[in-house]
Amino acid sequence: MALVSIRNLTKTYQRGPEKVEVLHGVDLDIAERDFVALMGPSGSGKTTLLNLIGGLDSPSGGEIEISGQRIDQMSSGQLSHWRSQHVGFVFQFYNLMPTLSAQKNVELPLLLTKLSGAQRKRNAEIALQLVGLADRGKHRPNELSGGQQQRVAIARAIVSDPTLLICDEPTGDLDRQSAEEILALLQSLNRDHGKTIVMVTHDPKAADHAQRTIHLDKGTLVDSELAVTA
Repeated sequence: MALVSIRNLTKTYQRGPEKVEVLHGVDLDIAERDFVALMGPSGSGKTTLLNLIGGLDSPSGGEIEISGQRIDQMSSGQLSHWRSQHVGFVFQFYNLMPTLSAQKNVELPLLLTKLSGAQRKRNAEIALQLVGLADRGKHRPNELSGGQQQRVAIARAIVSDPTLLICDEPTGDLDRQSAEEILALLQSLNRDHGKTIVMVTHDPKAADHAQRTIHLDKGTLVDSELAVTA
């Protein structure tokens, strides 16, 4: 059974008097513990599809079922609650709070829970340890390299133990060595910790780290291929 099941998905935006259809009848299944790379030219609809899977946007038509729940039928409030419980997000530019330490940044999603301050701190420390930054918890973002900041962002994304990790160009702002380290970390989270990952990337080398690559072109699913990784 698929963790993510998408059927006849469409998304249309109103731009002035014109309607622009970004996705056209997309069908897609993503299995639990899969690591999928979404690729395609600019304007192909890959970020739109990623946002729909992550519940950041609602479709114009079709169905999105995740873990047996139809998220396309949820209100914005229901989607917000669902995201907080089931999805971790990793973005290209980290989106860290500059005035907070790494540990406090990682704790942010836990502020929506009933956990005590001590438990939030403990969970953040565990997440930082998992991404290899156990000794950087007190550092602010401007005291960390780009790769380290992205590791903090990944720790923040996994601290609530989400069902899905949604990654939008997670290596797009990094040098090649840092990018390789981040991709190896994502592979480990997928392989060793069972995280299901959906990643948008322009970089074929980044896509090679996924188990499967899905190509979009002009809002339509073109093909899907298995990646050969070490």
